[in-house]
Amino acid sequence: MSFRDDAVPPLLDSGHLALSDGASLYWETSGRADGVPVLWLHGGPGSGLRGERYRRKFDADRNLIIGVDQRGCGRSVPLVTDELSSLAGNTTERLIADLEELRAFLGLERWIITGGSWGSTLALAYAAEHPERVIGVVVGAVTTTSRDEVDWITEGVGRIFPEAWASFEAASGRREGERVVEAYARRLADPADAADRGRAAADWDAWESTHVSLDPAWTPGPMHHDPVERAVFSTLVTHYWANDGFLSGDRAILARTDRLADVPVVLIHGRRDVSGPAVTPWRLHQRLPRSELHVVENEGHGGPGQTELIREAVAGLTATTAGT
Repeated sequence: MSFRDDAVPPLLDSGHLALSDGASLYWETSGRADGVPVLWLHGGPGSGLRGERYRRKFDADRNLIIGVDQRGCGRSVPLVTDELSSLAGNTTERLIADLEELRAFLGLERWIITGGSWGSTLALAYAAEHPERVIGVVVGAVTTTSRDEVDWITEGVGRIFPEAWASFEAASGRREGERVVEAYARRLADPADAADRGRAAADWDAWESTHVSLDPAWTPGPMHHDPVERAVFSTLVTHYWANDGFLSGDRAILARTDRLADVPVVLIHGRRDVSGPAVTPWRLHQRLPRSELHVVENEGHGGPGQTELIREAVAGLTATTAGT
């Protein structure tokens, strides 16, 4: 089966990995059991794999394709909304440790790391922490979840959507000196008021649906129809964004690019990505000597052109690794 086929590669295996802190991580594999391993990291934080379409990005004849629902979402347990006390331990550092536990469980020495949106942040953060474990990094809709990026997507982009942002801000219930994202994070983490958490999740979802609306692939309607998925997504997104992705100071991705000096990195981004302007991958590209930057002029936060570039980049790394 070629990665250019429309058919989705069937699962080889799947399961739940009991992690060292007691949580359980859902994982799945497809493609070729002895192929070059490639890990896909989903967006959000909190989106989950959301089906099988991600498997089409890779060559099932040559890659061992690995998907995982990051802790607290998807089929991993507990869901963050079922155990709000688990939020404190849900950090980027912990997600990186989860991936290391998964790599060891699967018996892999190195793998290609890929991801989109938040998944690109996590991919780059993992690679900076464990460059020796990374064959290469291929990321689309590139973010680093810096304070500047979070402030843009939650406040600055309101200059383009002033009506929607005014409603979003008014509904936040923010207190004196509190950022909008911090207000939503506080309310969504409050175990005492389920009704208010539901309202906050709905208002957050409406804003997420607004700032992606200039994307050529956008369709009207809520981003998450299922209330559980909506609550999980909004709770984790606001938790991470209110904390600058747990990647501030000397942990910031731009501050650790020296760790990626010997790692091939491919950055793929849509010119029309209003939610995350192309300046982020451009800044990374300036600091990464082995990086490639591809800007797709007619796409936004993802799209078929970006997907094809991800396929091609992973295929190139796979061929180099396999020695063919």
